[in-house]
Amino acid sequence: MTPVVSTTGLTRRYRGQLALDRVSFDVEDGSITGLLGSNGAGKTTLLRIIAGQEFPSAGQVRVFGASPAENEQVLRRMALVREDQTYPDFRVRHAVRAASWFYPNWSGELAGALLADFGLPLGRRISKLSRGMRSALGIVIGLAARAELTMFDEPYAGLDAVARQMFYDRLLADYAEHPRTVLLSTHLIDEAAGLLERVVVIDRGRVALEAAADDLRGSVTSVSGPAMAVKEFTAGRPVWERRQLASQESVMMVGVLDDADHARARALHLSLEPLTLQQVVVHAAGTTAAGLEERTSV
Repeated sequence: MTPVVSTTGLTRRYRGQLALDRVSFDVEDGSITGLLGSNGAGKTTLLRIIAGQEFPSAGQVRVFGASPAENEQVLRRMALVREDQTYPDFRVRHAVRAASWFYPNWSGELAGALLADFGLPLGRRISKLSRGMRSALGIVIGLAARAELTMFDEPYAGLDAVARQMFYDRLLADYAEHPRTVLLSTHLIDEAAGLLERVVVIDRGRVALEAAADDLRGSVTSVSGPAMAVKEFTAGRPVWERRQLASQESVMMVGVLDDADHARARALHLSLEPLTLQQVVVHAAGTTAAGLEERTSV
């Protein structure tokens, strides 16, 4: 099956600055993939190229098997909602109506429900909306479009935790009823972790890690206790870092632990704490992720 998105050696340079460096990955149909990484890692540039809004300096991108650049047949099948989304000097109702003309799978019913959920004033000019309301408008359009490829680039700037949870709940519910491919760029990793089926970690313009989200959960464990016991327990296993204070040591050990490992840790008086998805991503972006891909079923 042809991936919905496929990039090969994708590179983007800006006046000597390398924003993307030979990025290669696939996004399969009917999945929610998290595009994760720090600010400035290259996520927005990557999404703009996928959406046909920028040209790569080298490499290629295929969306639905074709180049998205200046390709109306491809562009009408996707939607990109950005944090810095700009609109003409429309009122809210006019922006929603205009969006309904562009997207063939548009759901007016869903748009109306979301407008009510977020309390958006239909008659207000977009230029007069707060930052959070503008973000909510982008979410309304992105979800109601029901585009076959829906991309969100940090879409909830200015939204409080309650509104962000509403976005997650609505996205998951509508995705279950109307499956499509979703690419979500976010730095609130743990908050969105329950949505994600795969993650692609971008670090300084390169793919640092690509894996199924379930494979990453529990794939790295903090091991702490007496230094000699920690060294014995982790011998021959990949670790990311070691910290020692006096006779105590703590390490990040890569690899899923079984019942025998837990029993051995108890016998050695060690404390085991699995890293959250966000902690795994942060460490993966700061290392070469050595050993992780070998120990997870990617």
